Amino acid sequence: MKAVRFEAPDGGIRIGRLDDGQICDAGASGPAGFVPTTEAWAELAAANGQMFAADSVRLLAPVMPGKILAIALNYRAHAEESKRDVPEIPAMFAKFPSSIVGPGDAIVVPREETRPDWEGEVAIVIGRPTYRATLENAWDHVGGVTAANDVSGRRAQLETPLQQFTLGKSFDTFTPLGPCIASPDGFDPGNIGLRTTVSGEVMQESTTASLIFSVAILIEYLSRGVTLEPGDVIATGTPSGVGHRHEPPRYLREGDVVDVWVEGVGTLSNPVHMEA
Repeated sequence: MKAVRFEAPDGGIRIGRLDDGQICDAGASGPAGFVPTTEAWAELAAANGQMFAADSVRLLAPVMPGKILAIALNYRAHAEESKRDVPEIPAMFAKFPSSIVGPGDAIVVPREETRPDWEGEVAIVIGRPTYRATLENAWDHVGGVTAANDVSGRRAQLETPLQQFTLGKSFDTFTPLGPCIASPDGFDPGNIGLRTTVSGEVMQESTTASLIFSVAILIEYLSRGVTLEPGDVIATGTPSGVGHRHEPPRYLREGDVVDVWVEGVGTLSNPVHMEA
């Protein structure tokens, strides 16, 4: 089952069940969007509201999380291309929720940022309050799976004094999310496919089988001392193929379109514009 948040023709923001290109209206959306609890999935399954063609409405980011916890260097090949040691523990950074946009929304690069880059990722959405999860029960705390693009301003992140990592990852529009949240029951968390395409050229392709730290390890580690709340998002890391490590570097340009495909979720597509 897949959940979406969308703008209806009357301008209302709604939650819907996506099935074969059709959306069944499941009611008005709250400010947090679709928070994938067990109860929310049950309500979505029972929905029998108005039907909309998916291409006739504007899809929005499916959830507006309180926290975005992103993982750096979680694919060995990406650590190697970044010329960094393979980490011994998960390397987490935060992204501001204000950076979230939905499918089809533009990634707008601030005029000061000269090295904008893509990072396609499998994202996990928490489904229940989680504190000190274990490796054995970690997946039980997952409410759904979606696609994320951890857009990265490499100038701010890597080349400013003191390396403004969080800022370079959190510019407005720098966290596209969606197009839906897929229920977790149909996934093998150890083998979820991921592909990033930029203007028709495949730049990244891997699966979660290549993660250094699995989804279970991430949830177990992050929930030590931090309660993960329903709707919180964990961006599990990006594989090799980022533009910053191309020879020569290939950064995002005006008119590019970035597509992040996650197996079982679909494709998150966003155009790129440079701030005037």
